[in-house]
Amino acid sequence: MPIPPDIVCLDDYERHARALLPADIQAYIGGGAADMTTLRDNRDAFARLRLLPRVLGNLRDASAAASLFGLTLETPVIAAPMAWQKLVHPEGEFAMATGAAAAGAGCIASCQASVDMTELARNSPAPLWFQLYLQPRRDDTLALVQRAGDAGYRALVVTVDAPVNGVRNAEQRAGFHLPAHVRSVNLAGFAQAAATRAGPARSPVFRGLVDAAPSWDDIVWLREQTRLPLLLKGVTHPDDAGRALDLGVDGLIVSNHGGRVLDGVPAAIDLLPAVARRVDGRIPVLMDGGVRRGTDVLKALALGARAVLVGRPLYWALATAGAAGVAHALAILATELEAAMALTGRPALAAIDASVLARPHGQGAATFLPETGSPGAGSRLDLEPREH
Repeated sequence: MPIPPDIVCLDDYERHARALLPADIQAYIGGGAADMTTLRDNRDAFARLRLLPRVLGNLRDASAAASLFGLTLETPVIAAPMAWQKLVHPEGEFAMATGAAAAGAGCIASCQASVDMTELARNSPAPLWFQLYLQPRRDDTLALVQRAGDAGYRALVVTVDAPVNGVRNAEQRAGFHLPAHVRSVNLAGFAQAAATRAGPARSPVFRGLVDAAPSWDDIVWLREQTRLPLLLKGVTHPDDAGRALDLGVDGLIVSNHGGRVLDGVPAAIDLLPAVARRVDGRIPVLMDGGVRRGTDVLKALALGARAVLVGRPLYWALATAGAAGVAHALAILATELEAAMALTGRPALAAIDASVLARPHGQGAATFLPETGSPGAGSRLDLEPREH
């Protein structure tokens, strides 16, 4: 599928994809939990952050390259784990990985991928990370971990923020269901969550659905099972970040699951600074949620992220133009990031800090942040860790 000539930004891909996809699949990709307040705020929060241009800096040999867990990326952007990509393209995850590799970006394969994880790794032109949902039976989790290691995945990304699914009204209204040709092939034969014990007119959440919910003990156990770098995705509170550090986790991803699990959670970019302060550079902190522009990437790096994950926009790009669309969308982000770095006088990622940002103050004025601003200076959310 060719890239439509009028696509100049990531939002253009959504417009084209919606014209191609059935309403229920649109609702699945684009929807969020409940009233979708968090989904919207993930984007709106970036717009509330302002940038301070700098002039006449030395930009020779400038670079946006990033290094994470032994991988060098041409840009600090990673394709987020997204389930069932064959919903929108016959090559599914193969096309997503190919497009990410072509753009020099990272890619995380979903535990709920619609293609075999071993085949995906074998055919990917670049190294992959593997996203893991802890399974009801530890033997099943261990099987996935071993398969990931044997296939050459470079890191494990454990999603920890979805012990139950959020209530997604848009999907319910649209009647979303998986078509027969799409399934979570890597989970075939695994035990399912315990059946609900809820009676008529009773909630199933505490009566079966959370019986197999993972705990910190599972992270301790998982850390003992693998030498792969272990990242936790879905950490939003600094106390949880501190506990993860104590357990030997190698990285954190600040994420509210794209607003798909619990509505009313603050935007991911607003949650990032407090987690970054707690970690204090000891392990990489990444951020996921609401990134649509290269300027968003710059803002996330200024507030303490080492890289960002991008999800929905790449799903729309995959639906519109396959691997070429994914590569093109990521190239747009990279160009926008490099332009923003140049215009704020930052020749390398290491030069980006909170002094890139201005705090709105009064009518049209701006408060200038210190040149040596620490991650989180000027953030909107003050979520400091409690004293123990």
